[in-house]
Amino acid sequence: MRTYWQQIIYRKNFLYKIGLFLIASSFILYILPKNATFQFEYQKGLVWQHDNFYAPFDFPILKTEERLTAEREAIRKNAETYLRANTKILPVVATNFERLFDTYFSEPSEGQQREVLRTYGLDLIAKLYSNGVLPLNLNFDEPANLRLIEGNTERGVGVNDFIRIQELYDYLQNHLDPLYKSYLDAFYGLFFEIVEPNILLDTQFTNNALQAALSAVVPTRGMVSKGSLIIAKNTLIDNEKFVVLTSLESEYKLRGDTQKNRIQRYVGFGVLVGLSLLFLFRFLYIYRPRIYHNNKEVTFIVFNLVLVLLLTISTVNYNAGLVYAVPICILPLILKAFFDPRLGLLTHVITILLLGFVVPNAFEFVFIQFNAGIITLQGNTKLHQRASLFVSVGQIVLVYLLSYLAFSSIHELALSEIDFALIGLFVLNGLITLFVQPLIYLYEKIFVLTSDVSLLELSDTNSPLLKKLSDQAPGTFHHALQVANLAEAAANKIDANSLLVRVGALYHDIGKLKNPSYFSENQKGTTSPHDALAPEQSAAIIIDHVKEGVVLAKKHKLPDRIIDFIKTHHGTSTVYYFLKQAEEKSHQSVDVSAFSYPGPRPFSKETAILMMSDAVEAASKSLKAPDFDQISNFVNRIIDRQTDEGQFDVCDITLNEISLVKTVLIDKLINIYQLRVEYPK
Repeated sequence: MRTYWQQIIYRKNFLYKIGLFLIASSFILYILPKNATFQFEYQKGLVWQHDNFYAPFDFPILKTEERLTAEREAIRKNAETYLRANTKILPVVATNFERLFDTYFSEPSEGQQREVLRTYGLDLIAKLYSNGVLPLNLNFDEPANLRLIEGNTERGVGVNDFIRIQELYDYLQNHLDPLYKSYLDAFYGLFFEIVEPNILLDTQFTNNALQAALSAVVPTRGMVSKGSLIIAKNTLIDNEKFVVLTSLESEYKLRGDTQKNRIQRYVGFGVLVGLSLLFLFRFLYIYRPRIYHNNKEVTFIVFNLVLVLLLTISTVNYNAGLVYAVPICILPLILKAFFDPRLGLLTHVITILLLGFVVPNAFEFVFIQFNAGIITLQGNTKLHQRASLFVSVGQIVLVYLLSYLAFSSIHELALSEIDFALIGLFVLNGLITLFVQPLIYLYEKIFVLTSDVSLLELSDTNSPLLKKLSDQAPGTFHHALQVANLAEAAANKIDANSLLVRVGALYHDIGKLKNPSYFSENQKGTTSPHDALAPEQSAAIIIDHVKEGVVLAKKHKLPDRIIDFIKTHHGTSTVYYFLKQAEEKSHQSVDVSAFSYPGPRPFSKETAILMMSDAVEAASKSLKAPDFDQISNFVNRIIDRQTDEGQFDVCDITLNEISLVKTVLIDKLINIYQLRVEYPK
């Protein structure tokens, strides 16, 4: 029956992973641009490594974006500004002149002289409007390319051909007949009252003319005939050849956008995305089985991969120039914090390879992001140490900068051609990466995972559970501290997670809180509660502390990573003392299973280190005035027995690492017993 239910659970887990695989693959396929992809990868400044390449069809050579921008700027700079003359203004001004003339010209009183002034004033107005009058706030840059529209005619004009309202007094002073100079103020007062601008800017016509000129810019500058040699093998891709190749790639994408080709591309992209995720799942299945069988953790890994893809693709669709502002290195940092660097590296590589279909200059992007990911994972990034995170982010920015400058050198860019805005994006990328700490905290709450930051909090010996252990089982608490020190030193020696080992060691024996007096480190005097019990009963109490520890850990909501240490710190070993006692009493072999811990065996370097440290520290209490050889033989004997029992068969610790752990434990015990080299007399 148990096997049947295990099979059902296994099938559900497998079906869940199939569903997760299909959903993630479909979503990635949906957000990926599925344009036709040019079959050759090329970079300006590099050598064409493929065979001689001939034009597969006729295609136009596209102008570079820089050239098109320059042509458009030239058109804007030389664009004509259109003015329109209002012919209805002059009659209105003349009428107002007649109406207000007597107000400003009360002298002379003679009728004939007044009529001469009236006629002269009307002629002056006509002459004024023959040039045209501009509004007060209408100004033009020099030199201005002006065109004046009068009715159905159009002609070129200059800025100085017109009269401005603010220049009216100077105009009258310069053009008034000397005979009428005495009437300058009267004419100016009257003209200032009645003159209105008749030359206005025709903004709509000007904009339409500019847009027509811009739309007439031809995006091509020639043709390449079918069969023409585009580039020969081992030829440097200079600027001209790069433009031709880019033009061919654009034409290739246009010609490939048919229904049949779209379906073909969907299938191709689907296979590539599926293979990428399949490699990730296969890696977890073979090398990280514990993670693979935890659906929550698998979902977390896939979720972060898809999230980085979505953010990057959205940024590229909005503005491809901002792609380096996306903090892609947050992905390996997060996976390193929750899991391990190797898983972080594989996921990072899969992510940037998929992004290679999307980003411009894919080779440069993948190369730069790969280097940044490597330095992220190789660095000693401990997120609970703020300085460590800043150093790691500084290394990421430095790798971005050096890689970009190296590619700029390959492309033979001068210093003035370097995109300093892109360097600013590298710095922005680093600043955004600093938000990995609050993001990890958020993930811990959502996915119920444990990072080094949480482990640091759990390592506080003043926490309620450890305080209770210290009060009710002081011997066990002291043992846990000693084991923690030993295990931490050993973990540092073989580059395991020392903080995880230390926290696991602090909590590994909390199950002894149920019956603390039944464990030798908490007993006082020479009597023991086990003296009144049968060996089988004593063994059951001792073994039960593992199960009770798991129950207590779950009650206090300790993370699964810590509960793993409680479950595995004895593996499937036996309670050797009571087993031998039972054999001596019965004078025959006994059921070993009654004296064996339920397991499981350690399945990681960290849990293996704890098992070794716990066994050595506990057994070391039996040593009386040991010397160097005795301690060395003692440690080797205990750990060799664990190895022979197969306790380390399912974890990824090597024989060399076990040997290094032995060395550390021996050195630590020597320090504990304060042994000194014996000097000759």
